[in-house]
Amino acid sequence: MDAIDKNLLRAVQQNVKLSIQELSEKSGISTASVQRRLKALRDTEVIQQEVAVLDPKKVGLGVTAIVAVELERDRLDHIDAFKRKARHDQQVTHFYCIAGDADFLMIVMAKDIEDYEAFTHRFFFADKNVRKFRTSIVVSTEKATLEIPI
Repeated sequence: MDAIDKNLLRAVQQNVKLSIQELSEKSGISTASVQRRLKALRDTEVIQQEVAVLDPKKVGLGVTAIVAVELERDRLDHIDAFKRKARHDQQVTHFYCIAGDADFLMIVMAKDIEDYEAFTHRFFFADKNVRKFRTSIVVSTEKATLEIPI
């Protein structure tokens, strides 16, 4: 990956709707080179997805919770089952296996506090392998980005 690839990645992270012509002008290379480079970046999964970033409040999601989770047992099958459950739950938007006080850290989106409470009952309390979880409710979002520093 060279400086031109990095410039293309910065540009598409900020606005994936830029045309090939605009990317060509920004990067100083031909449109054919832009297309070839973007194809290579997609094929090698440097670019994993191209998605729309939504405003949670405008789609009815008023609560963002940051949740630290500790599991009861260190059995691999229990850990794998919990990971699968989290990866497939739509309310879980980010899910990290971490080192430290907890086993996992997750970001959970909900319509309101009642919806988040229902999530906790379904996701944590109903799972005998969850030892405890600690929730921090986001009061205001000062920065949220999917851009990777390049």
